[in-house]
Amino acid sequence: MPTFGNDTALIVLDVQKAIDDPKWNSKNNPGYVDAIARLLTEFRARDLPVIHVRHEESNPASTFYANGPGQPFKDEATPVDDETVITKSVNCAFIGTDLENHLRDRGITRLIFTGVVIHNSMDVSIRAAHCLGFDCHLPLDATTAIDVLDANGKRFDAQTVFDLYAAVLASEYCNLTQSSDVIAALPA
Repeated sequence: MPTFGNDTALIVLDVQKAIDDPKWNSKNNPGYVDAIARLLTEFRARDLPVIHVRHEESNPASTFYANGPGQPFKDEATPVDDETVITKSVNCAFIGTDLENHLRDRGITRLIFTGVVIHNSMDVSIRAAHCLGFDCHLPLDATTAIDVLDANGKRFDAQTVFDLYAAVLASEYCNLTQSSDVIAALPA
């Protein structure tokens, strides 16, 4: 584990009230928000970069609908002071946003990804960040998955989905860790 400093940003991806909708109830890791809150506390205490990514859907049926009740950030992950907020309209945090330019302008080369869900926005954003040359880290206790139903009606439980995506991401795209390991690698 490298030592993290001003070249490291905490990315808080899609941690909005939308994920409290019953549609998201099959989460495998219900404590993920607590891990994110601990990371936020530690990054803030050290004045390290924090970037919140907000998802805004144009589809009124989406829990992330731009004008819907799911749009606000969860209380535990609400931006404070001058923390950056990036708004995206697709699953990848780098598509149609200024996230890459924001990171490069500030000399940020390492990203700690947290948020929802490992098999959608987390996966594609981590892959894109890796392809753009960023050093990516994923504390597994700071993300989650939900059950997935395939086109034939077969259900894959959230833990199976989580384990598979974690394995794929670790094979090439990021380093898997825990929030306590990230905190231990922060400057004193």
